[in-house]
Amino acid sequence: METETCIDSMDFKVQELLKEARLECSSLLTKLVDDTVSAIKSAIDKIPEGLQVTADWARGFVRDIGADKAEFKFKKPKSIEIGGSYSIGCIAKPDVNIDLLLRLPKECFHEKDYLNYRYHAKRCLYLCVIKKHLKSSSSIQKVEWSALQNEARKPVLVVYPAANLGEVPGLFIRIIPTATSLFDLSKLNMKRNNVRALNAGDDPQPTPIYNCSILEDMYLEEKSNFIKKTFSGWKELGEALILLKVWARLRSSIYVHDCLNGFLISIIVSYLVAKNKINRDMMPMGIFRATLKFIETHPLWKHGLYFPMSDQNVSSKGNEQLNSLTRFNLAFRISSVAYPELQDEVALTLRCLEKCRDGGCEEIFTTKIDNAAKYDYCIRLNLKGNSEVYSLGFCLDEECWRVYEQDVHSLLNQGLTDRAKFIRVIWRNTYSDFNVENGLSALDSEPLFVGISVSSVEKAFRVVDIGPNAEKKDEALMFRKFWGEKAELRRFQDGKIAESTVWESKQGTRHLILKRIIEFLLGRHLSLSKKDIVPVVDQLDFCLLHDGKDPVSHSAKLLGTFEELSKRLRSIEDVPLKISSVQPLDSAFRFTSVFPPEPHPLASKKVDVARLHNLTPFCVQSLEVMIQLEGSGNWPMDDVLIEKTKSVFLLKIAESLQDNWGITCTATEEDVDVFMDGYAFRLRILHERGLSLVNKEIGGDQMKRVSSADKMLFVRSQHASMINGLQFRYPIFGPVVRIAKRWLASHLFSACLAEEAAELLVAYLFLKPLPFNVPCSRITGFLRFLRLLAEHDWAFSPLVVDINGDLSQNDEKEIDDNFTQSRKAYEENTQNESKAMFLATAYDKASEAWTRCSPNPLELKRLAAYARSSASLLTKLILQNQTDSRGWECLLRTPLSLYDAVILLHGDRLPYPKRLLFTSELDQGRHVAHGNASTCFHPFLLPSDMKGSSLEQLKTKLMVNFDPLRCFVGDVEKGFSNRLKLWYDSLGGDAIGLTWERSKKREREEEETDRKYPVDLLRNIGELGKGFVRDVYLLKAPRLSS
Repeated sequence: METETCIDSMDFKVQELLKEARLECSSLLTKLVDDTVSAIKSAIDKIPEGLQVTADWARGFVRDIGADKAEFKFKKPKSIEIGGSYSIGCIAKPDVNIDLLLRLPKECFHEKDYLNYRYHAKRCLYLCVIKKHLKSSSSIQKVEWSALQNEARKPVLVVYPAANLGEVPGLFIRIIPTATSLFDLSKLNMKRNNVRALNAGDDPQPTPIYNCSILEDMYLEEKSNFIKKTFSGWKELGEALILLKVWARLRSSIYVHDCLNGFLISIIVSYLVAKNKINRDMMPMGIFRATLKFIETHPLWKHGLYFPMSDQNVSSKGNEQLNSLTRFNLAFRISSVAYPELQDEVALTLRCLEKCRDGGCEEIFTTKIDNAAKYDYCIRLNLKGNSEVYSLGFCLDEECWRVYEQDVHSLLNQGLTDRAKFIRVIWRNTYSDFNVENGLSALDSEPLFVGISVSSVEKAFRVVDIGPNAEKKDEALMFRKFWGEKAELRRFQDGKIAESTVWESKQGTRHLILKRIIEFLLGRHLSLSKKDIVPVVDQLDFCLLHDGKDPVSHSAKLLGTFEELSKRLRSIEDVPLKISSVQPLDSAFRFTSVFPPEPHPLASKKVDVARLHNLTPFCVQSLEVMIQLEGSGNWPMDDVLIEKTKSVFLLKIAESLQDNWGITCTATEEDVDVFMDGYAFRLRILHERGLSLVNKEIGGDQMKRVSSADKMLFVRSQHASMINGLQFRYPIFGPVVRIAKRWLASHLFSACLAEEAAELLVAYLFLKPLPFNVPCSRITGFLRFLRLLAEHDWAFSPLVVDINGDLSQNDEKEIDDNFTQSRKAYEENTQNESKAMFLATAYDKASEAWTRCSPNPLELKRLAAYARSSASLLTKLILQNQTDSRGWECLLRTPLSLYDAVILLHGDRLPYPKRLLFTSELDQGRHVAHGNASTCFHPFLLPSDMKGSSLEQLKTKLMVNFDPLRCFVGDVEKGFSNRLKLWYDSLGGDAIGLTWERSKKREREEEETDRKYPVDLLRNIGELGKGFVRDVYLLKAPRLSS
């Protein structure tokens, strides 16, 4: 029953998608196309017959491709017919273009014009003549150059109609020349040399790519007619083609010049029909699946896809060989590098069909899989003006840009070895409206893109690469020649002596190893300078640094100290109930804290006087640790008494630590802090009724009797345990979470999304990566986090994070029921607290733990908008030619002008001033108040504090978890929460944004006094934060609403 429901849902979504994607040919569109085509034909008819055409029409182009003859007398084209998707009614929006096939007249060519680029030169000159005459037509707005599949030697004309049609903005017509029956096919077989300049010594080399370039034009009309015949009157086949186009266009790595295009997809589908792999009983999704399975199992780049098929009925080896020589391979553009990527995308899509909700419709047909989000490492090579690219000529068998792509790929593939799963090199060298007449030398302005998917984080972060044994002289010599000064002979622990390369790195910088290897290889072998190599790897690392280094580097010491504390706690004997287990709760222990605490010189048994300096902080962060006691029936039943009893136990534990090991402990009514080796551990006790929760002995009714403190401790312990396990499975998880948390705080969302919720959002990307592979780099993971926030349908879909993979079908049904119930409650009463973001886990199926109250619908809407904007900016930074740090900093600079009022704080009075990324300034709005910094609090120990004070006295001055921002925000919310909402950065920001809460309509006589109200209120807030508040600005007065 569930399977049938899933299929019905998938079919419904597919039909809705087809309605949206398929271009319906209205009468207005048909008239516009017909009128434009008529105008093109009319303009061509006016070209004088016998016009002498020479290389002067496009001297730069003819020169650069190396054509030796390029003169002819103009003759009218033999035919002009509409082809492509428009001719079969299968245009997929939003890209709306019509292909116009123009058959070149045989009279303009000699029988040997297939040699030495003569055909390509005359083809271009023929279009130059047409372009000149099209410009004079009043029905045509403009005419531009483009290239067929990014092949600069085969330009096409792009014609924009003068009339505009709202339903198809940006419509254009491509004039594509065809060369039906121009040359003898046997002269263009794959083993012939037709470019005389290409030879090895005196031996001419075959030119298969050049030959296919001409054959493509010769078979274009035949292929077009074959497609028309196949798709005629077959609705389901046309719908499947549109689905395939939508699928491919979303995937930048395969919808490109050396892989798939719309025309090739339609050819593949037609081929499968001809081979009876697709029949008329199949539905669109069945045809879609069959096509993908064919692509996955049939290596197109190796076996080819030969047409026409009329001579392929006999399957003998001899005939197949003959066809491969005399027939045209339609898949000749698919490279051996692109095809494995295509197979991988197909495999991921087929997995989506099997594993994702609703048959994976959203993952397959709506999720954008562009290069920025797909690849773990993205590199741009700026090659403008680099003459090495075309040093051997622009065009021999292949164009120089394709040859350079292959060179870069081969080099990186050899150097990165098993570190990389895929290496994709793409150079979209032709750009919109490039000037063909002036030649090809300007086609290097766009950067070359390199995308790398790593095989695993462990391999990518490997420090030593072991080469051949020293005994293998020839291999060792080649290794040294390739790596140069980086190669060194080493003896390894197993006694092996081998060549190797070593990339020494500190623990926190191993994600830079791949960058260093790439820069070294490209510099050594292609003579590229570092300024021309832009690897997107570490541009966001700055937001995680404290005082110039990553505080996570202290994590090993922290974990060691915790282990020692844990042993001592479990060995305590003088407490009525023995401590049975100790579990860390703080995010620092699971490597997801943005700023895990560094060892404090005063938080130790023995104070390291040498480490005391002017910048020793006054404040120390505490790290929460949960302890569990052995069972007892003597606990009180009252919640208040239980908490008091816990406090007594904690005091006794602290006393024992102090007496037995001399560990400093401090106690308040609520907390006990243990100072050990520079860290402050805050102890919490989980009551035994909470223990039974862990053992799943408490039902729903009894759950209500567990105190809220024990409930939260239980949930936090479950969360900490699961996230800790996830971090060990995916080492890159922690850095991605830290950047995500830093982004949330930088845009003042600290109060809206709990840090545990942020961890679950990132966890979802690793556990349910489809339609991607698991992210293996910081920036890729962060981009996917932003897109998840922006694009997930929070209103209608829960986000289920199954960390251990133990959710059953009943659990998922319970989650769906809880989600439906929460949405119904909100619809019945919009004032009801709604879980706008429903995050479900095995330990929290009703989304009560982290998102019960926040973000609310308005907060989530704002959060999604910011995420959408940041994702767009980040994508541009990765893919476009952005090299300065300013653009990357903008990702973490929040626009203060979007708030109604802004409070600026004294950055040097924050507890950790070095965490401040940027000092906030505002140059708009009304300046309401200004205050000087307090002299009562300073974040660092001053010389005056240390002068005359003993070490024990200095210890007493330490403030655990003191945060003036939290205190100030709490005071403001206590006094003004009904009038305004605060947005702030809990990780070290110096700005607080204020938005006015919607107020009830006031009486008419109060409106005048209300104009003074916001200014007075803001001044009161400024006074409340005296010594901490620097400036207060009013940007927008509150609006009255009914």
